[in-house]
Amino acid sequence: MNEKNKKAAGRGSVRALVECALMVALAIVLDFIPMPKWPNGGSVSIAAVPIIFISYRHGIFWGLGSGVVYSAVQMIMGFYPPPAGTFLGYVGVVLLDYVLAFSAFGLADLFAKPFRKNKLAGYGVGAVAVNVIRFLCSFLSGIIIWSSYTPEGMEPWWYSLTYNGGYMLPNAILCAVVIVVLCIFVNPKTLRPTKLKNSSAESPSDGR
Repeated sequence: MNEKNKKAAGRGSVRALVECALMVALAIVLDFIPMPKWPNGGSVSIAAVPIIFISYRHGIFWGLGSGVVYSAVQMIMGFYPPPAGTFLGYVGVVLLDYVLAFSAFGLADLFAKPFRKNKLAGYGVGAVAVNVIRFLCSFLSGIIIWSSYTPEGMEPWWYSLTYNGGYMLPNAILCAVVIVVLCIFVNPKTLRPTKLKNSSAESPSDGR
């Protein structure tokens, strides 16, 4: 790689880093918008949209990095310690309720890539898929870690399914709708108006 290409790559990395930081900040701001909240944690939110968008724009490497940072911020803003208070309990909460759950948003581009002929459909599928991954993390956490919160007479797996599904299903639908509408007007790769008839033609950065 010659000096000119090195400088261009460096500028691209700095730009991607700045954009990721801005999207994480936007996700945090969106998290403060008053929305229905569940009594034991969790709420309806579109905070995942900026992380999903950055995944579509720069790929899963930058998307996962943004997701990890966002998960760290979530822990700082409101960490729920496990009822058992054991070391393994804390590890489980950190991984299932925060790191894996929120980092998964950065994988959206992985699920969108197969839809090269219908990118808008891919953007919607990607948004739903990563929210499903987050749901699975919380579902397992509800069974393994938070089972003591299960109402008497109810199975832990059913309580975790209904409790987490109650707000994560709307989240998946909302995120998919918002991201598709956003991508109708703005091509994630170029930040220019999307040309639906030529949606398969991407900028050179599409290969990232």
